[in-house]
Amino acid sequence: MTATALAVGLASFALSVAATRVVLAWLRHRQILDHPNERSSHTLPTPRGGGLAVTPVVAVMLILLAYRTPGYPAVLAAGALILMAVSWLDDRRGLAPLPRFLMQAVVIAAYLLGLEPEQMVFQGGVPLWADRLLTGLGWLWFVNLFNFMDGIDGITGIETAAIGLGLAALGAATTPQALAVAGAGLGFLVWNWHPARIFLGDSGSIPLGFVLGGLLIHLACAGQLAAALILPAYYLADASITLLWRLRDGERIWQAHRRHFYQRAVRGGRSHAQVALAILGGNILLIGCAVLAARVDAAAGSLAALAVVAAMLTLLTRWAGGILR
Repeated sequence: MTATALAVGLASFALSVAATRVVLAWLRHRQILDHPNERSSHTLPTPRGGGLAVTPVVAVMLILLAYRTPGYPAVLAAGALILMAVSWLDDRRGLAPLPRFLMQAVVIAAYLLGLEPEQMVFQGGVPLWADRLLTGLGWLWFVNLFNFMDGIDGITGIETAAIGLGLAALGAATTPQALAVAGAGLGFLVWNWHPARIFLGDSGSIPLGFVLGGLLIHLACAGQLAAALILPAYYLADASITLLWRLRDGERIWQAHRRHFYQRAVRGGRSHAQVALAILGGNILLIGCAVLAARVDAAAGSLAALAVVAAMLTLLTRWAGGILR
């Protein structure tokens, strides 16, 4: 980790703290609040729209870094800003799922079309067209699961920082960009730690999922697919398993709910902070698993990650105390 990369992370943190404070004051003035309902994990009306602070900070930092790595940082920044605008409109007025997914798919496809032919996630194991299709579908799922998982105080800031710091620990070529995103996530966490004074909203979780997904794809293209899947493994598991449960039960999967493992743990009596810290602990272990997979043995790192995720889900299930819905 270079001094420049560290400076980028610290600057992003400071900007995120300051920008979130400004946006919080504006949201309070405009009375743009998330009111509790039967699906909420909070009890008081809370300003929602922290993405209006976090996303521009991430975009600015990526653009500033583009002079060192021309191409993808600026494109990721543009995609994040587009998705922020669409998601803010959804936050305020509500959009049907199909237009939102189509816009996400267009932004993702535009980015993937700009990759060089030799940049392949599956390292030539499938034809180029299949590599791009599978990558695009996986990225689209990641963007949305990152949004789905933003359901309690502190969780998204922790996950954003963990993935960013994990990329840095791997010594990835994207380290400055990863630290910029991690710093922004930690800066928002200052205001979002339990009890949260502001929520991220779709205008933050969707663009963050997009940017982090792009950085993970670059890691996979560098031959580290296992590590790229390990870093967000808890989010992937919780969101995917919960989605399958809801499909089995005939629920409308695009509607808000409280069935994720972490949500049921809170409903079982644990505080947002306790659950978020448990996820932080698991993510630290996953970073170690990713380093093991990248530098020693991919199979060993993957098996260790499966054990960590299984332990995390088991702990959250015990904390849920039998709550299934």
